[in-house]
Amino acid sequence: MRKSRSASASPSPVNGKHDWDSRRKRKIADITQALTVSPVDVAALRRMAISEGGLLTDEIRCQVWPRLLNVPLQRENNKDYNQVLLDVQRSLRRFPPGMPDEQREGLQEELIDIILRVLKRNPQLHYYQGYHDIVVTFLLVLGERLATALVEKLSTHHLRDFMDPTMDNTKHILNYLMPIIERVNPEVHDFMQQAEVGTVFALSWLITWFGHVLSDFRHVVRLYDFFLACHPLMPIYFAAVIVLYREEEVLDCECDMAMVHHLLSQIPQDLPYETLISRAGDLFVQFPPSELAKEAVSHESMAASTFKDFDLASTQQRPDSVLRRRRRQKQAALESPAAGSVVAVARPSAARRFVRLAVMGLTVALGAAALAVVNTALEWAPKLDLFP
Repeated sequence: MRKSRSASASPSPVNGKHDWDSRRKRKIADITQALTVSPVDVAALRRMAISEGGLLTDEIRCQVWPRLLNVPLQRENNKDYNQVLLDVQRSLRRFPPGMPDEQREGLQEELIDIILRVLKRNPQLHYYQGYHDIVVTFLLVLGERLATALVEKLSTHHLRDFMDPTMDNTKHILNYLMPIIERVNPEVHDFMQQAEVGTVFALSWLITWFGHVLSDFRHVVRLYDFFLACHPLMPIYFAAVIVLYREEEVLDCECDMAMVHHLLSQIPQDLPYETLISRAGDLFVQFPPSELAKEAVSHESMAASTFKDFDLASTQQRPDSVLRRRRRQKQAALESPAAGSVVAVARPSAARRFVRLAVMGLTVALGAAALAVVNTALEWAPKLDLFP
């Protein structure tokens, strides 16, 4: 009988685990409460650190250890911290599917650090919702250290207009969309004007470089290849070619603002990206920003103006020069009878390729001819070091 009473008095392993899980959850809740009150309840945090299990996780330690040593957290001193935190917490879909929660949470912490670090170093910059969609792309490709350097450079050049206190410059860039569409397809332009759809449907495309609206990460980084190599206004040209590519859908839609806006804001995921990239490059050469500036309101974007300085400081070939020279070279090859006959006899496949490219628009992939253009241009490009 004594043996039986002893057995019944000892807790089962299952009950013990359940009790510990309950205590652990309560402790996490108590730590969270101590961290969120103002001022932070440091005495409670000390008790939690001493009691069974300590602070439980490294994530909690990151928040509590500085408090125990009275070291201020730079994050919370940033005016944008709360908004950045909310946006990053909502960015789950930007991380590869199947990534372990612990790894993703670590990357989200790095993402917050990169954003706040860049903002602190550049007080003239203002955070906007969607900025984190761009930063996370660089983080996933490059890692925290290199991503920070590139994002800071990008923020003071290509993205500069989006980081103003107001959206005036962002609206100005959107104003380029309709003039581009009008030059290529007046019918689509007039239909959109009649529907009074405006350009807001393309806002998230522009300010996130399409990172927020494309589900396949391969397509996102392909576009970043293109945008990084080109003028800061290239994303608005790419937005225009998407609309033009969907000409039939647009014209078949009911001419109603809500209907057209809904159609255009739902970007297809199976776009022919290489063809559209070629077309965007071609349109940039045919209708450069300087030609459209009056229609897009007579006020130059800061990104476009700082790009001139960035361009001069770059050790790489000037992007718009590459596009213009490639186009001139192809046109010369097509218009020259002698060159055409030589190409046709000696390299018929190359001739067909030039014809195909002329129809599709400017190709962005560097072939031998384009490489020669780049190498020639590099001979006179300034030799300045961007990262001394």
